Amino acid sequence: MTRRLFYIALGATVGILVVRKASQAAKRITPAGMQSSMTGALGGLGEAIREFGTTVREGMDEREDQLRSELGLDGRHDVVDS
Repeated sequence: MTRRLFYIALGATVGILVVRKASQAAKRITPAGMQSSMTGALGGLGEAIREFGTTVREGMDEREDQLRSELGLDGRHDVVDS
């Protein structure tokens, strides 16, 4: 009798989990669910692009400073005629 109750409870638990997962999957393929996932994905993509742009600009500024210093265009090497 105890073994039978165990299997009934196990079956009910598995059944509930399967129904919940199926409901979640069905919700994701509705228009509202797809819009929500696309919005999240595009928001993440936009943030990644902004971060990449910031990193590139910082690298450009560093390289420009380095080139100016090496070529003597940073103002430290100006000779003033007396």
